[in-house]
Amino acid sequence: MTFRRLRFLGSLAALAPLAALAQTPTPTPAATPNPVDSISLRFANGVVAVAEDKVITVDDLRREIAPRVPALQRSARNEKDFNERLETLQDEIIQQMIDRILIVKEFKKDEKRRVPESFINNAIAEEQIRRFDGDRAKFLAYLRNSGLTYRDYRKKVEDDMIYDYMRGQQRKNQNIVSPARVEAFYNENKDRFMQDDQVHMRLLSLTRQPGDTDEQLLARAAVVTDRFKAGTKFEDLARELSQDSKRTKGGDWGWQPRADLKPEFSEPLFKLEKGQITAPIVAPEAVYVLYVEDRKFAGTQSLADVREQIERTLINQMARESEERWIERLRRNAYVKIY
Repeated sequence: MTFRRLRFLGSLAALAPLAALAQTPTPTPAATPNPVDSISLRFANGVVAVAEDKVITVDDLRREIAPRVPALQRSARNEKDFNERLETLQDEIIQQMIDRILIVKEFKKDEKRRVPESFINNAIAEEQIRRFDGDRAKFLAYLRNSGLTYRDYRKKVEDDMIYDYMRGQQRKNQNIVSPARVEAFYNENKDRFMQDDQVHMRLLSLTRQPGDTDEQLLARAAVVTDRFKAGTKFEDLARELSQDSKRTKGGDWGWQPRADLKPEFSEPLFKLEKGQITAPIVAPEAVYVLYVEDRKFAGTQSLADVREQIERTLINQMARESEERWIERLRRNAYVKIY
Protein backbone atom coordinates (compact mmCIF):
# COMPACT_ATOMS: atom_id res chain seq x y z
CA MET A 1 0.00 0.00 0.00
CA THR A 2 1.24 3.49 -0.78
CA PHE A 3 1.62 5.96 2.02
CA ARG A 4 1.07 9.23 0.15
CA ARG A 5 -1.86 10.18 2.33
CA LEU A 6 0.55 10.54 5.20
CA ARG A 7 2.52 13.24 3.36
CA PHE A 8 0.73 16.08 5.10
CA LEU A 9 0.61 14.40 8.48
CA GLY A 10 4.37 14.35 8.98
CA SER A 11 4.97 17.81 10.35
CA LEU A 12 1.72 17.84 12.29
CA ALA A 13 2.29 14.53 13.95
CA ALA A 14 5.71 15.61 15.11
CA LEU A 15 4.39 18.59 16.99
CA ALA A 16 2.63 16.75 19.77
CA PRO A 17 5.60 14.79 21.11
CA LEU A 18 8.00 17.70 20.89
CA ALA A 19 5.54 20.04 22.58
CA ALA A 20 5.60 17.67 25.51
CA LEU A 21 9.38 17.87 25.56
CA ALA A 22 9.85 21.59 25.01
CA GLN A 23 7.41 22.61 27.73
CA THR A 24 8.40 22.09 31.33
CA PRO A 25 6.21 22.57 34.39
CA THR A 26 6.53 25.90 36.14
CA PRO A 27 9.35 25.63 38.73
CA THR A 28 8.09 25.39 42.29
CA PRO A 29 9.83 26.16 45.57
CA ALA A 30 11.88 23.31 47.01
CA ALA A 31 9.46 22.87 49.88
CA THR A 32 6.51 22.34 47.52
CA PRO A 33 6.29 18.80 46.09
CA ASN A 34 5.83 18.43 42.35
CA PRO A 35 2.35 16.91 41.84
CA VAL A 36 3.69 14.74 39.03
CA ASP A 37 5.97 12.99 41.54
CA SER A 38 2.90 11.54 43.26
CA ILE A 39 2.35 9.29 40.24
CA SER A 40 5.06 6.96 41.50
CA LEU A 41 3.10 6.36 44.71
CA ARG A 42 0.34 4.66 42.74
CA PHE A 43 2.75 2.56 40.67
CA ALA A 44 5.31 1.44 43.25
CA ASN A 45 7.16 -0.94 40.91
CA GLY A 46 7.73 1.77 38.27
CA VAL A 47 5.46 0.05 35.74
CA VAL A 48 2.13 1.62 34.79
CA ALA A 49 0.85 -0.93 32.28
CA VAL A 50 1.78 -3.63 29.82
CA ALA A 51 0.21 -3.65 26.36
CA GLU A 52 1.13 -6.67 24.26
CA ASP A 53 4.96 -6.74 24.48
CA LYS A 54 5.36 -3.06 25.37
CA VAL A 55 5.88 -1.75 28.90
CA ILE A 56 4.60 1.71 29.88
CA THR A 57 6.69 3.07 32.72
CA VAL A 58 6.08 5.80 35.29
CA ASP A 59 8.62 7.95 33.45
CA ASP A 60 6.64 7.54 30.22
CA LEU A 61 3.48 8.62 32.00
CA ARG A 62 5.18 11.59 33.65
CA ARG A 63 6.44 12.86 30.29
CA GLU A 64 2.90 12.82 28.94
CA ILE A 65 1.27 14.39 31.98
CA ALA A 66 3.84 17.06 32.93
CA PRO A 67 2.98 19.60 30.18
CA ARG A 68 -0.70 19.50 31.17
CA VAL A 69 -0.25 20.04 34.90
CA PRO A 70 0.05 23.87 34.86
CA ALA A 71 -3.29 24.25 33.07
CA LEU A 72 -4.82 21.76 35.49
CA GLN A 73 -3.53 23.78 38.45
CA ARG A 74 -4.96 27.00 37.03
CA SER A 75 -8.42 25.54 36.43
CA ALA A 76 -8.76 23.56 39.69
CA ARG A 77 -10.93 25.16 42.37
CA ASN A 78 -8.89 23.75 45.26
CA GLU A 79 -6.36 21.04 46.12
CA LYS A 80 -9.00 18.32 46.36
CA ASP A 81 -10.39 19.26 42.94
CA PHE A 82 -6.87 19.30 41.48
CA ASN A 83 -6.05 15.83 42.83
CA GLU A 84 -9.30 14.42 41.47
CA ARG A 85 -8.65 15.94 38.06
CA LEU A 86 -5.07 14.69 38.06
CA GLU A 87 -6.27 11.17 38.83
CA THR A 88 -8.78 11.34 35.96
CA LEU A 89 -6.13 12.71 33.61
CA GLN A 90 -3.77 9.88 34.57
CA ASP A 91 -6.37 7.28 33.66
CA GLU A 92 -7.16 8.98 30.35
CA ILE A 93 -3.52 9.25 29.33
CA ILE A 94 -2.78 5.64 30.31
CA GLN A 95 -5.64 4.49 28.07
CA GLN A 96 -4.40 6.71 25.23
CA MET A 97 -0.89 5.29 25.54
CA ILE A 98 -2.24 1.74 25.48
CA ASP A 99 -4.46 2.49 22.47
CA ARG A 100 -1.50 4.00 20.65
CA ILE A 101 0.50 0.79 21.11
CA LEU A 102 -2.40 -1.34 19.85
CA ILE A 103 -3.06 0.89 16.84
CA VAL A 104 0.60 0.92 15.80
CA LYS A 105 0.67 -2.87 16.07
CA GLU A 106 -2.46 -3.11 13.91
CA PHE A 107 -0.81 -0.95 11.27
CA LYS A 108 2.32 -3.10 11.22
CA LYS A 109 0.37 -6.32 10.69
CA ASP A 110 0.47 -5.44 7.00
CA GLU A 111 4.17 -5.73 6.21
CA LYS A 112 3.73 -3.67 3.05
CA ARG A 113 2.79 -0.61 5.04
CA ARG A 114 5.69 1.62 5.99
CA VAL A 115 6.19 5.23 6.94
CA PRO A 116 8.84 6.49 4.50
CA GLU A 117 12.05 7.49 6.22
CA SER A 118 11.96 10.81 4.38
CA PHE A 119 8.63 11.70 6.05
CA ILE A 120 10.10 11.22 9.49
CA ASN A 121 13.33 13.04 8.60
CA ASN A 122 11.44 16.00 7.18
CA ALA A 123 9.12 16.21 10.19
CA ILE A 124 12.02 16.28 12.64
CA ALA A 125 13.98 18.78 10.53
CA GLU A 126 10.97 21.10 10.31
CA GLU A 127 10.50 20.90 14.06
CA GLN A 128 14.14 21.71 14.76
CA ILE A 129 13.81 24.82 12.60
CA ARG A 130 10.49 25.88 14.08
CA ARG A 131 11.29 25.43 17.76
CA PHE A 132 15.08 25.52 17.92
CA ASP A 133 16.07 27.83 15.04
CA GLY A 134 17.70 24.88 13.33
CA ASP A 135 20.11 24.34 16.23
CA ARG A 136 20.44 20.57 16.50
CA ALA A 137 22.46 20.84 19.72
CA LYS A 138 19.57 22.60 21.48
CA PHE A 139 17.15 19.99 20.18
CA LEU A 140 19.27 17.11 21.46
CA ALA A 141 19.69 18.88 24.81
CA TYR A 142 15.91 18.95 25.22
CA LEU A 143 15.75 15.25 24.48
CA ARG A 144 18.44 14.49 27.08
CA ASN A 145 16.70 16.62 29.70
CA SER A 146 13.51 14.67 29.03
CA GLY A 147 15.21 11.29 29.34
CA LEU A 148 14.78 10.41 25.66
CA THR A 149 17.36 9.38 23.11
CA TYR A 150 17.16 10.61 19.53
CA ARG A 151 16.12 7.09 18.54
CA ASP A 152 13.31 7.17 21.13
CA TYR A 153 12.05 10.46 19.78
CA ARG A 154 12.24 9.32 16.17
CA LYS A 155 10.20 6.25 17.05
CA LYS A 156 7.66 8.46 18.82
CA VAL A 157 7.29 10.65 15.73
CA GLU A 158 6.75 7.59 13.55
CA ASP A 159 4.20 6.12 15.95
CA ASP A 160 2.32 9.42 16.11
CA MET A 161 2.11 9.54 12.34
CA ILE A 162 0.78 5.98 12.26
CA TYR A 163 -1.68 6.69 15.08
CA ASP A 164 -3.13 9.76 13.34
CA TYR A 165 -3.26 8.03 9.98
CA MET A 166 -5.07 4.93 11.25
CA ARG A 167 -7.60 6.92 13.24
CA GLY A 168 -8.17 9.18 10.24
CA GLN A 169 -8.85 6.15 8.05
CA GLN A 170 -11.52 4.91 10.44
CA ARG A 171 -13.21 8.30 10.59
CA LYS A 172 -12.98 8.92 6.85
CA ASN A 173 -15.12 5.90 6.09
CA GLN A 174 -18.12 7.65 7.67
CA ASN A 175 -18.89 10.52 5.31
CA ILE A 176 -22.39 9.92 3.96
CA VAL A 177 -25.62 10.71 5.82
CA SER A 178 -29.04 9.90 4.40
CA PRO A 179 -31.56 12.76 3.97
CA ALA A 180 -34.01 10.81 6.15
CA ARG A 181 -31.55 10.74 9.04
CA VAL A 182 -30.89 14.47 8.68
CA GLU A 183 -34.61 15.22 8.76
CA ALA A 184 -35.16 12.96 11.76
CA PHE A 185 -32.37 14.69 13.68
CA TYR A 186 -33.87 18.08 12.83
CA ASN A 187 -37.34 17.09 14.02
CA GLU A 188 -36.00 15.61 17.26
CA ASN A 189 -33.77 18.59 18.08
CA LYS A 190 -35.65 21.67 16.92
CA ASP A 191 -34.86 23.45 20.17
CA ARG A 192 -31.19 23.44 19.09
CA PHE A 193 -32.02 25.47 16.01
CA MET A 194 -33.76 28.41 17.59
CA GLN A 195 -32.41 31.79 16.55
CA ASP A 196 -32.80 35.37 17.72
CA ASP A 197 -33.53 38.31 15.46
CA GLN A 198 -30.50 38.84 13.24
CA VAL A 199 -29.55 41.31 10.56
CA HIS A 200 -26.88 41.09 7.88
CA MET A 201 -25.58 44.61 8.31
CA ARG A 202 -23.43 47.01 6.34
CA LEU A 203 -22.12 50.13 8.03
CA LEU A 204 -20.66 53.37 6.72
CA SER A 205 -18.87 55.59 9.22
CA LEU A 206 -17.67 59.18 8.85
CA THR A 207 -15.19 60.12 11.57
CA ARG A 208 -15.67 63.33 13.51
CA GLN A 209 -12.79 65.70 12.86
CA PRO A 210 -11.55 68.22 15.47
CA GLY A 211 -14.05 71.05 15.65
CA ASP A 212 -16.81 69.20 13.74
CA THR A 213 -20.31 69.94 15.01
CA ASP A 214 -23.19 67.48 14.87
CA GLU A 215 -24.70 69.58 12.08
CA GLN A 216 -21.53 69.26 10.01
CA LEU A 217 -21.49 65.49 10.51
CA LEU A 218 -25.13 65.26 9.47
CA ALA A 219 -24.40 67.31 6.37
CA ARG A 220 -21.65 64.86 5.38
CA ALA A 221 -23.96 61.91 6.04
CA ALA A 222 -26.68 63.53 3.93
CA VAL A 223 -24.43 63.11 0.90
CA VAL A 224 -24.45 59.36 1.56
CA THR A 225 -28.21 59.07 1.96
CA ASP A 226 -28.89 61.25 -1.09
CA ARG A 227 -26.60 59.19 -3.32
CA PHE A 228 -28.14 55.97 -2.00
CA LYS A 229 -31.65 57.22 -2.81
CA ALA A 230 -30.40 58.18 -6.26
CA GLY A 231 -29.45 54.55 -6.92
CA THR A 232 -25.83 54.10 -5.82
CA LYS A 233 -25.25 50.74 -4.10
CA PHE A 234 -24.56 51.05 -0.39
CA GLU A 235 -21.53 48.78 -0.57
CA ASP A 236 -20.02 51.04 -3.24
CA LEU A 237 -20.64 54.09 -1.06
CA ALA A 238 -18.96 52.34 1.87
CA ARG A 239 -15.90 51.43 -0.20
CA GLU A 240 -15.59 55.02 -1.37
CA LEU A 241 -16.44 57.00 1.75
CA SER A 242 -16.38 54.89 4.93
CA GLN A 243 -13.59 55.54 7.42
CA ASP A 244 -13.27 52.23 9.28
CA SER A 245 -11.69 48.79 8.98
CA LYS A 246 -14.58 47.33 6.94
CA ARG A 247 -14.27 49.87 4.14
CA THR A 248 -12.59 47.45 1.72
CA LYS A 249 -15.41 44.96 2.31
CA GLY A 250 -18.11 47.46 1.47
CA GLY A 251 -18.91 47.99 5.14
CA ASP A 252 -19.97 44.35 5.54
CA TRP A 253 -20.27 43.33 9.21
CA GLY A 254 -21.98 40.01 8.50
CA TRP A 255 -24.83 38.62 10.57
CA GLN A 256 -25.39 40.42 13.86
CA PRO A 257 -27.87 39.30 16.56
CA ARG A 258 -29.94 42.09 18.04
CA ALA A 259 -28.40 41.53 21.49
CA ASP A 260 -24.86 42.11 20.16
CA LEU A 261 -25.57 45.62 18.89
CA LYS A 262 -25.71 48.88 20.79
CA PRO A 263 -29.29 50.09 21.34
CA GLU A 264 -28.65 53.19 19.23
CA PHE A 265 -27.91 50.81 16.33
CA SER A 266 -30.33 47.95 16.99
CA GLU A 267 -33.46 50.04 17.60
CA PRO A 268 -33.54 51.78 14.20
CA LEU A 269 -31.93 48.87 12.33
CA PHE A 270 -34.43 46.19 13.29
CA LYS A 271 -37.35 48.40 12.24
CA LEU A 272 -36.15 48.27 8.64
CA GLU A 273 -36.74 45.82 5.84
CA LYS A 274 -34.17 44.28 3.54
CA GLY A 275 -32.54 46.91 1.33
CA GLN A 276 -33.27 49.93 3.54
CA ILE A 277 -30.93 52.30 5.37
CA THR A 278 -31.17 54.07 8.71
CA ALA A 279 -31.19 57.80 9.15
CA PRO A 280 -27.72 59.08 10.11
CA ILE A 281 -26.81 58.17 13.71
CA VAL A 282 -24.61 60.75 15.41
CA ALA A 283 -22.15 59.59 18.09
CA PRO A 284 -19.28 61.38 19.85
CA GLU A 285 -16.69 59.80 17.56
CA ALA A 286 -18.49 59.64 14.19
CA VAL A 287 -21.75 59.59 12.28
CA TYR A 288 -23.04 56.24 11.05
CA VAL A 289 -25.41 55.05 8.33
CA LEU A 290 -26.50 51.39 8.52
CA TYR A 291 -27.86 49.22 5.72
CA VAL A 292 -29.94 46.03 5.96
CA GLU A 293 -28.48 43.47 3.58
CA ASP A 294 -30.80 40.72 4.86
CA ARG A 295 -32.91 39.71 7.85
CA LYS A 296 -33.49 36.57 9.92
CA PHE A 297 -36.40 36.63 12.30
CA ALA A 298 -36.61 34.98 15.72
CA GLY A 299 -37.84 31.39 15.65
CA THR A 300 -36.77 27.96 14.46
CA GLN A 301 -34.38 27.91 11.53
CA SER A 302 -35.59 25.99 8.50
CA LEU A 303 -34.19 22.57 7.66
CA ALA A 304 -32.64 24.03 4.51
CA ASP A 305 -30.72 26.58 6.59
CA VAL A 306 -29.25 24.00 8.97
CA ARG A 307 -28.94 20.91 6.75
CA GLU A 308 -25.17 21.23 6.29
CA GLN A 309 -24.69 21.83 10.01
CA ILE A 310 -26.69 18.68 10.84
CA GLU A 311 -24.78 16.64 8.26
CA ARG A 312 -21.46 17.68 9.81
CA THR A 313 -22.75 16.82 13.29
CA LEU A 314 -23.96 13.38 12.22
CA ILE A 315 -20.81 12.60 10.22
CA ASN A 316 -18.64 13.49 13.21
CA GLN A 317 -20.85 11.38 15.47
CA MET A 318 -20.72 8.39 13.11
CA ALA A 319 -16.96 8.74 12.70
CA ARG A 320 -16.46 8.90 16.46
CA GLU A 321 -18.64 5.82 17.01
CA SER A 322 -16.87 3.92 14.23
CA GLU A 323 -13.48 4.73 15.71
CA GLU A 324 -14.62 3.72 19.20
CA ARG A 325 -15.91 0.35 17.93
CA TRP A 326 -12.64 -0.26 16.10
CA ILE A 327 -10.49 0.60 19.12
CA GLU A 328 -12.70 -1.51 21.39
CA ARG A 329 -12.14 -4.48 19.07
CA LEU A 330 -8.38 -3.95 19.26
CA ARG A 331 -8.58 -3.88 23.06
CA ARG A 332 -10.62 -7.09 23.23
CA ASN A 333 -8.09 -8.96 21.11
CA ALA A 334 -5.00 -7.69 22.91
CA TYR A 335 -3.12 -8.51 26.09
CA VAL A 336 -3.35 -5.46 28.37
CA LYS A 337 -2.59 -5.19 32.07
CA ILE A 338 -2.85 -1.96 34.06
CA TYR A 339 -1.19 -1.90 37.47
